[in-house]
Amino acid sequence: MPSPETHIKLIERLQQGDKSALLGLYDAYAKALYGIVIRICEREDLAQDVLQESFVKIWQKIEQYDSEKGRFYTWAYRIAKNTALNAVRKSTPLIQTDDLSVYTNKTADLPTDYSELNGLLKKLEPHHQRAIELVYFKGLTHREAHEEMNVPLGTFKSYVRQALSKLREAYPKEVLLLLLLVEMIGHG
Repeated sequence: MPSPETHIKLIERLQQGDKSALLGLYDAYAKALYGIVIRICEREDLAQDVLQESFVKIWQKIEQYDSEKGRFYTWAYRIAKNTALNAVRKSTPLIQTDDLSVYTNKTADLPTDYSELNGLLKKLEPHHQRAIELVYFKGLTHREAHEEMNVPLGTFKSYVRQALSKLREAYPKEVLLLLLLVEMIGHG
């Protein structure tokens, strides 16, 4: 890791359009970010592509980084994680089961009755349905989803917790299994 002063200077240079600063940040963070990416991708070739794509996104989005909101590593981590999840999602064959956009892996052999699960989802309040759909079935982060729903982040997180609690009461093992499957193939 670069010293704090060097770290700040690299970020400032990158924000000013200095591409060589990206190399310094790559040297400082590539190994840590690769560790995250390889755990998600589970394939070295895909992980290497994702790492490169992540640094391209860091370059393209550097003006969005705000040191007052968090550390650079945390910001870069989110980019790498979301890029990896999207890459896995794209490389995994998916099918759409019905109107709530519940996605499942074609090769998964789960005893889950998706029509029953969909019935349970439809019994939730509309805002709970929407929260679950955005996070677990469309793969948005909580931050992206709360913006999509135009509600405060804390309120959105409450929607997700409340919805999952209600689903677990009615359908514990299968809901957990489905949500784990969805997370494995691309939650974010």
